[in-house]
Amino acid sequence: MSNESVSERSLEPLFYPRSVAVLGASQNPNKLGYIQIKALIDGQFGGEIFPINPKSTEIEGLACYSSITDVPKPVDLAIFCVSANQIQQSLEECAQKKVKAAIIFASGFSETGEEGARQQEALAEIARKNGIRLIGPNCVGMVNTLNGLVGTFSPGVMVHPLNDNRAVGYVSQSGAFGVLTYMAAAQHGLTFNYFVTVGNEMETEFADIVQYMVHDPNTKVISGYLEGAKDPAKLRRLAKEALDCNKPMIVMKTGRSSAGSRAAASHTGSLAGADQVYDAFFKQTGMIRANDYEEIISFSKLFLSGKLPSGRNTVIITSSGGRGINEADRCEAHGLKIIPLREETKAKIKKNVPSFASTSNPIDLTAAAAVTNPELFIAPLRALIEDPEIDNIILTEFPMHWDADHPLLQEFIEICKSSDKFIFVTTFPLQGMSIPKGAAEMEKNGIPVVTGDLQPMSALAKLVDYSEKYRRNKNANALAEQRKVQANELKGTLESLLKPGVTLSEFEASEILERYQISTAQKALAATAEEAVRCAERIGYPVVLKVDSKDIPHKTDADAIRLYLQNEHEVIDAYADILRSAKKYNPDAVINGVSVQEMLPKGIEVIIGVTKDPVFGPVIMFGLGGIFVETLKDVSFRVAPLTRQDAVEMIEEIKGKAILTGVRGQAPADREAIIDVLLKVSELISDSEGMIDELDINPLIVYENGLKAADALIVTNSRAAEKTEIGG
Repeated sequence: MSNESVSERSLEPLFYPRSVAVLGASQNPNKLGYIQIKALIDGQFGGEIFPINPKSTEIEGLACYSSITDVPKPVDLAIFCVSANQIQQSLEECAQKKVKAAIIFASGFSETGEEGARQQEALAEIARKNGIRLIGPNCVGMVNTLNGLVGTFSPGVMVHPLNDNRAVGYVSQSGAFGVLTYMAAAQHGLTFNYFVTVGNEMETEFADIVQYMVHDPNTKVISGYLEGAKDPAKLRRLAKEALDCNKPMIVMKTGRSSAGSRAAASHTGSLAGADQVYDAFFKQTGMIRANDYEEIISFSKLFLSGKLPSGRNTVIITSSGGRGINEADRCEAHGLKIIPLREETKAKIKKNVPSFASTSNPIDLTAAAAVTNPELFIAPLRALIEDPEIDNIILTEFPMHWDADHPLLQEFIEICKSSDKFIFVTTFPLQGMSIPKGAAEMEKNGIPVVTGDLQPMSALAKLVDYSEKYRRNKNANALAEQRKVQANELKGTLESLLKPGVTLSEFEASEILERYQISTAQKALAATAEEAVRCAERIGYPVVLKVDSKDIPHKTDADAIRLYLQNEHEVIDAYADILRSAKKYNPDAVINGVSVQEMLPKGIEVIIGVTKDPVFGPVIMFGLGGIFVETLKDVSFRVAPLTRQDAVEMIEEIKGKAILTGVRGQAPADREAIIDVLLKVSELISDSEGMIDELDINPLIVYENGLKAADALIVTNSRAAEKTEIGG
């Protein structure tokens, strides 16, 4: 039994307690303790409620107790409505009572500084020692709308009617923003089944709540607000589990602005911004990154229809040419394709619409549909659902007066239900004109109604992305492709080759790449000019000469590289020039010699690199070489380890990917060879177990068949030394 499964079950008293004690309960309607008691009563919580207040005998008809230890029955959940200085004693009493879970609202802990952090750690120790699962401190609590547990003091979550369809869980690292999202969702007819704010994440963190929702049969969509992942490895495992069972995770991750650059020896290290890494993490795990709460609401409503889009080809039906064009622009901007309709389809539509209507895409039924002939909204549908090229159909207006019993609405529903195409309605958000009378009936039958202010086109594009990722993941699981590498043997040689806390020379780095069957330029190390000549003759002219020194990682900067050397005299002259330049650039550099290498023929230059992110650990980069990486920064990232699909997506994401297909007479690049190197670099990084901080293969020259690394850089850290000492 895994620790994660134990942890998940241990949260059950938090979500489904049989009894709740409110510490600091009060008869004063303005006090937190009264608001919490009233919230539980008004929410119709099905379990027992025990107010704790030594000065009262009864609150709202409920018997009070002086202390939680005086409660004559077991208590599953304690809600703390007391100040920060009373928390520790109260938590100790909860431990004595064997309370299983707690919610602490009070602030004044780790968010205030060192002393607050110490106090918080003391509370965490009590919770851990006594097996108390704890939300907070510094939070606005949680709500379970399935059992009436309103464990919050926020009035914002209590003022909206509950929708019958409650299958979206929400977890937030921000209390106030979480409440606003809950309210916005409720106003648009989406009720979260679980609403959890984790506050300071003292004992229970964001990923713990996600874990509960992944395994909860009542949750179909997991949503949230994330400022930073405390345990990205756990979040990655959970995202894979969620993807396996078709349970999308849509999260608003804040902090897109640059966190600044750092000094780095490799190109990869200097290019990997924190937000880019988060973006990569979301893409490779199948998590959906919401730009704002509107996308969480609209994506959830679209997914709950029960259908997944089969592609990007989209048709718009409108009664306003202007609005149709506007929404078409939005679709295209988000990667949906507004395709021209086939002549056969257009001919079928023409038979059922007036001559003044447009049968192009968008299909413009004109104001006649909106005002005098609402049945026209149905007219194009039968032809569209018969067209195999169409994946999605969007109606930007809909008859407002068709209620659930209207025969035309029932006809519309039957047409939609008979098709596997993704069909939804998005109305203009004007008061009194945004929600058709039949909206609830449509949504009950799998036709989402999403107002235009919720970014529905963006949400549909994200649902298409998710659908593609889900299907690829399903295929990958079925194939269960495993790369067979002699891992133990490679790890042993790796530890002997990785020197601690240094930048390895190119010769040393290339040796490691060769061990992982990454082809490098043929080379030899020469200690004298005469030896360089012998090496050149053995390799074959023309050759390249480079200084080999861990103290000069960028040889071009030191003017310590010479290309296209054709004969003995050029090699001798170049050898002397390189040593002079290297000593001038760094007089203290330890020079191993001069590397003599084959002059590789021209091909397409790419770069593959690794840097260590402070949150996610090793991150792998891919991009085109030369000006593309230096100036345009046309690169993609993924968190290690990589799957084959990750490697494919990294290549597809770069803007200049067309260059890999061969332009202006160039041969196309061997993509399979690039994928193979990306996966081998991933294996190398996994085998190094944290010993490698940075790695660059730059340039990696790719040909029509095969490739070769022309230069390499590896930076290790002191952990390599620790491993050597332990092993010795």
